[in-house]
Amino acid sequence: MKFSEVLYDWGTEAARRILPRAPFLPAKLKRSVEGRRGLVERIAAWATENRSHAPLIWFHAPSVGEGLQTRPVIEALRDLHPDLQIFYTYFSPSAEKLAARMPVDGADFLPFDVVGELERVMTDLSPSAVVFGKLDVWPNLTRVARWRDVKLALVSGTLAPNSSRLRWPARSILQGAYERLDAVGAISMEDAARLARLGVAADRIEITGDARFDQVWSRAQAIDRSRPPVSLLSSYEGVTLVAGSSWPAGETHLVPAIARLRREHEGFRAVIVPHEPTRDHLVRLEAHLEMDELAHVRLSEIEAGAAPVGDVVVVDRVGVLGELYALADIAYVGGGFGRRGLHSVLEPAALGVPVVFGPRHANAREAQELIERGGAAEVGDRASLQAQLGRWLESEEVRRTAGTAALGYVQENLGAGRRNAELVLRLLER
Repeated sequence: MKFSEVLYDWGTEAARRILPRAPFLPAKLKRSVEGRRGLVERIAAWATENRSHAPLIWFHAPSVGEGLQTRPVIEALRDLHPDLQIFYTYFSPSAEKLAARMPVDGADFLPFDVVGELERVMTDLSPSAVVFGKLDVWPNLTRVARWRDVKLALVSGTLAPNSSRLRWPARSILQGAYERLDAVGAISMEDAARLARLGVAADRIEITGDARFDQVWSRAQAIDRSRPPVSLLSSYEGVTLVAGSSWPAGETHLVPAIARLRREHEGFRAVIVPHEPTRDHLVRLEAHLEMDELAHVRLSEIEAGAAPVGDVVVVDRVGVLGELYALADIAYVGGGFGRRGLHSVLEPAALGVPVVFGPRHANAREAQELIERGGAAEVGDRASLQAQLGRWLESEEVRRTAGTAALGYVQENLGAGRRNAELVLRLLER
């Protein structure tokens, strides 16, 4: 073993012992520790009650985004091989609710990446393959799987050009894990090349595409426009801008642009969906709206019947953005201003909505590809944001052409879920 791997083993074992005894932890980390209490025993109990003689695939996706990306692969496997058993693990407690809705036989937290615990879990689950989603490949999990002759795969694999995994010390610690992978479905040729630099054997990589397209397409098709909250806001006859996952850094450009366009275009309204609708964020946003003389109402007031639908609706709860994009003629996606990183542009694109966002989108390959296809636009400040929104407001033809381009981009990239599932099944057949 490399010295860096020895240090990694020492660090993970120390974390496993120390964290449960730490007196003060952030809420998310505290839940992560609590969720792993008795984890090995819970998995053993599940295996005793539910494990059949059918092959089992152990899927791991660390958080919500990766879980949603992995779901189309799992659904395709269910269609192609209904007899398979699937066990699903996640790292972040934010994925607990998602895991409960996944089409799998069992789900729980990923154990600490400690050899002793993983050997017990590997014995109890007895998987035929361990499949990682996107990038999160754990060194000791792959090592224990290799000892047991369990196949290893990565689906919808991607690696950013500036990823810290390509630099020391992460590369030294992780390289062995990626070298052990038997099959990788990469999103693109560029991802394949970077994964090869990280240690994956080039002859084990296929280009299978990004299963996120399947996920957002499926979600878009499932939206019920006759149910709240969409139905409560759907009677408007003008042009609707839905601003999704907004942050204060972007709202300083967005709110003045909306105010100016409202004065120039009578049939124009905005639905603003903050990424984190905390009390402080909502108060700050509403103060900004009032400063620009924009009448506004919260979604919760509309839902309670306490206020009519206004020209600016502020969404004060989470979990409804994907549905609210169905109201949009134009979409603004937050995170492109400031340092947060651009949020998903695929959700509005899957509904045929043109998208505008700030200049910082290096973390989102699909943003640049949408720009190249004519389905999206990048803006750098309030003036350019106002100008771009104005162009789409003034011409329905221009707006619809951009929306059609966005929709076409999503449709052309469908099918990655099945291609990745077929890769996993070929691996089992070996």
